[in-house]
Amino acid sequence: MTANEKVSIVVPVYNAAAYLEKTVEMVRSQTFSDWELILVNDHSADDSQKILDRMAAQDARIRVFLQKEGVKGAANARNLGTSRMTGRYLAFLDADDVWMPEKLAKQLAFMKQEDAAFVFSAYEFGDENAVGTGKIVEVPDRLSYRKALSRTVIFTSTVLFDTQKIPAKLLYMPDVASEDTATWWQILREGYTARGLNENLAIYRRPKKSLSSNKFKAMTRIWNLYRKQEKLSVISSAWYFCFWALRATLRRI
Repeated sequence: MTANEKVSIVVPVYNAAAYLEKTVEMVRSQTFSDWELILVNDHSADDSQKILDRMAAQDARIRVFLQKEGVKGAANARNLGTSRMTGRYLAFLDADDVWMPEKLAKQLAFMKQEDAAFVFSAYEFGDENAVGTGKIVEVPDRLSYRKALSRTVIFTSTVLFDTQKIPAKLLYMPDVASEDTATWWQILREGYTARGLNENLAIYRRPKKSLSSNKFKAMTRIWNLYRKQEKLSVISSAWYFCFWALRATLRRI
């Protein structure tokens, strides 16, 4: 990873042909233009690769990679993209989510103003067409490891990291369910504090049959993170889980 002011945006792609053109144009419309867009095709079965190749040929800032040896999941796709980044800053974006045009510019300004290594922002729940529902998730100014254990307020498509301040090994996602939350925890566990910009800069598209809509599976994933990833005791896990469940419910009301 080199020291510069470029933002490397990593996007895992799996059967995302319906979203890719809008996603790329959304990034190209950012008011901050010193970026590279790294799209990792996780062996999609649709026309994603054809669309990716065509768009990469139109803009040198767009780089496309194909995950080898079959479908490996979002964590591995993001890790491949992270390993290929050339910018100083790292942002994650899911192919079906939406960024506001000033997302990168505002987060970079906030990061520099606060001398932060890890920032995230507020976001809005959207429907299956990424139309905002008016339900905005506000974020705290600071989030430590202990506080993060009791809430999943950090949304993947809003994070930004400074790789001059956070070691590369902490930015690679473990291959577990809820890999994004596990990554935030592994960074914060090392003593970093995530800084929240309480401004809505993204829309989280939620299809009716999305993985996160299955509440039981979501609860199981978080519980397993407490016990297996963080190796917390049953009592500690139950304590944090109760607060997590309460906040997750209130966030969706």
